[in-house]
Amino acid sequence: MSGFAYQVTAAGKAIKAEIKDALKARSGLVWVHLNTNNEHAQDWLANTAKLDDYLVEALTATETRPRCEQFGDGALINLRGRSDDELSSSDPLASVRIWAVKGRVISITRKKLTAIDHVEDCVKEGRVRDPGDLITEFATAITADLDPDVADLGDDLDECETQLSPDKVFELRHTVTRVRAQSIGYRRFLAPQRTALEKLATLPVEWLGDDDRTHLSAAADRAARMAEELESIRERSALMHEALTDLRAEQIDQRGLIISIVAMIFLPLTFLTGLYGMNVRGLWLADQPWAFDAIIGICVLTAVSVTTYFVRQHWLRG
Repeated sequence: MSGFAYQVTAAGKAIKAEIKDALKARSGLVWVHLNTNNEHAQDWLANTAKLDDYLVEALTATETRPRCEQFGDGALINLRGRSDDELSSSDPLASVRIWAVKGRVISITRKKLTAIDHVEDCVKEGRVRDPGDLITEFATAITADLDPDVADLGDDLDECETQLSPDKVFELRHTVTRVRAQSIGYRRFLAPQRTALEKLATLPVEWLGDDDRTHLSAAADRAARMAEELESIRERSALMHEALTDLRAEQIDQRGLIISIVAMIFLPLTFLTGLYGMNVRGLWLADQPWAFDAIIGICVLTAVSVTTYFVRQHWLRG
């Protein structure tokens, strides 16, 4: 079972501790973080941390969505953030499950969050003194870490819009599809995350101070802004995809028109040459020595006539 633990004094001094002994501290803040999904974590939560079965199940569940629930004087919080580990396109954000009561915070991740390092640094620097401070750092770090990714998605889409042309249809479709899929995956979790943070900011628990509630509300507003931006990116991606589809259809139509025109030009020529390719008597000019030149001239004249007709009808302009 991998992870780490800290005991934080009332003055903010953080002391790293063994996970098995961390909960023995009687004062200050204890933070235990587990980066695991095995049965040892469930055993530790049930037998060492003495958590109820429904809390153990919630903290170790395979599938989670952002949420916040109060149980007595404690709170169960699920949040989603970026991870450097490989994730599926349908589930692009890793989860962190947090149980917080006065003087104690237990967090669990199945995939390592990139925000964890920032939160740990805040603890080491003495900026965390109670559960409210720690959860606030989690919420702030996760939203701040996601913000540049959301902005990059918008920038990628802006670049695609400026490069929109028939010559780059395949390249742009690949980028637009990626941006759209990623924006949908992010928004799937950011919308409920905003609700979870807003609910957490209003919980009537004594370990959340006024400054913590203010910071949580700010993180919720930031999550809301990102969710709105992602919805805009999703809609723009859909419109961009339609524009690329139209360009592709126009390309196919133009090429099909050119092929049809070439076929129409050669159709009478093919008929004429096929007719004179028959090995029968009675063909016009068949016995004349200049017959070949005459047939060639007729073919050229026919091709020029058909082409001129198409030009006058503006068919060659697509």
